[in-house]
Order: sequence, then structure tokens, then C-alpha cells
Amino acid sequence: MSITDLLSFTGVAFSVLFPLINPIGGVPAFSGLTAHDTPDFRKSQARKIAINVFIILITFLLIGKLLLELFGISLGVLQIAGGLIVANTGWQMVNSKADEEKQSASKVENVDISFMPMAMPILSGPGAIGAVIGMSTNAKHIEDYIGFVTGIFLIGLVTYLFLILSIPLMKKLGSTGINVLTRMMGFFILAIAVNLVYQGILALSKVH
Repeated sequence: MSITDLLSFTGVAFSVLFPLINPIGGVPAFSGLTAHDTPDFRKSQARKIAINVFIILITFLLIGKLLLELFGISLGVLQIAGGLIVANTGWQMVNSKADEEKQSASKVENVDISFMPMAMPILSGPGAIGAVIGMSTNAKHIEDYIGFVTGIFLIGLVTYLFLILSIPLMKKLGSTGINVLTRMMGFFILAIAVNLVYQGILALSKVH
């Protein structure tokens, strides 16, 4: 396995998943849900959230092909379905407004929100899960998986960094700045969705 191939697959996983996971967009939810928690507990939650995101994505990466075989779903159908899911995610981001449910602070201190709702579905939503399953169907060799796992690990690391720096980041950007970045990522996600649907249609047309 060459370093170039490893970096290539790592880059693919990171570039596809980063706008779908959207660590920046997860900052307001994390800040609101942990507003009444102690600093040490916030750090612990940030670490657990990043680990849970990594575990969720790795799980779907490894069982992606098995799920396709189990349900008898072709790659073309999966790509179109994934494209529609990703498009819905992108559309919501482009038209995002202040989400009171994500912004509302927890009234009880030190409540574990590391898996639900932060890791899933706020961060590891249907779009990210669909994208990971799509990557698993394109992985031909062990080197592909190593690259994808490395990219997912970097996603988890970046997510942790954004969450741990959430307070100064929120003060720096403010809610308006984060909303602007979220909408910009939404356009990028819509482009990914169009490409997924297009590739799915091409795959189905070749079969028939």
C-alpha cells in the first residue's frame, strides 16, 4: 500500500463526511445542551461524543456490504436513496433557522447526551450513515478500508476539537456566523446529493 493511496482514500472519507457531520453546526446544540454542566463534564461529553461518532460510522462502514446483500439492494438504488437523504439534509441546512430544540439548555446538570441526541442523530445523521455505506460498497481492498477508517478517525478528532472549543468559538463567530457557514455547507451537500443520484441513475441504466 502506497502512502499516496492511503492519503487519497483518507481524503475522500474526510471531504465527504465533514460537511455531513458538520461539527461547526453541532456546536450550538452542544453548547445549549451542556450550558448548565461543569467544565470537566463538558470535556468528558465532548470526548464521548467524538468516540461515539467514530464507532457509529465505523460500524456502518464494516456492515455496509452485508446490509446490501441482506436486503438485496443494488448499488444504483442505494446511491439514489442516499442522494435523496443527503439532499434533504442539505436542503434543511440551506434553509436552516434557529432550532429551539437544539438551542434549548438542559435544566438538569450533568446529563449524558453523548450518544443521543448528539452523536446520533445531530452529528451522525442519515446523510453521514448513507455516505459511509456507499463508501463501503466501493472499497475493494484492505487498503481502502484503512484509508476510510483514517478519514473517519480524523472526523472524530475534528469533531472533538470543535466541541471542546465551543465556548470561545461561539463568542468569536456568534450564532449568525455559524448559520452562514451551515448554509454554505448546505450548498456543498446538495451538490454531493445531485452527483449521487446521477451516478445511481447511470448504474441502473447500465444494468438494464
